[in-house]
Amino acid sequence: MDRGEQGLLRTDPVPEEGEDAAAMIGTTESLSEEEQEELRKELVKVEEEIQTLSQVLAAKEKHLAEIKRKLGINSLQELKQNIAKGWQDVTATSAYKKTSETLSQAGQKASAAFSSVGSVITKKLEDVNIRSIQHSISMPAMR
Repeated sequence: MDRGEQGLLRTDPVPEEGEDAAAMIGTTESLSEEEQEELRKELVKVEEEIQTLSQVLAAKEKHLAEIKRKLGINSLQELKQNIAKGWQDVTATSAYKKTSETLSQAGQKASAAFSSVGSVITKKLEDVNIRSIQHSISMPAMR
């Protein structure tokens, strides 16, 4: 590998957004003019590729919108589909299935308990009603 290839393959740190670019100036001083020129060419090439990809993406999005318009798909329908798909995804999770099963069992137990309580209350009311009738039969009418 010659010196030019080493320069292109070097992984010097790239300043992040908001990072002080002045701190990185020392990096360009260690590059030869040839390496800097190669990097400038590569920079231009990558910027052009990014611009081309952005244009292609914009064209694809426009085409997508046109297809949806022709199919009569509007934003409300997309929202409904997204919600339905989201709900379907949620119900497919193991956490949802376990929770649903647990709540179902709890509901069945609660239903059985309420039924049992209802039966006890009904029985007690019947007992009270029978006693009341028996009491009124055994009591002579007061004049």
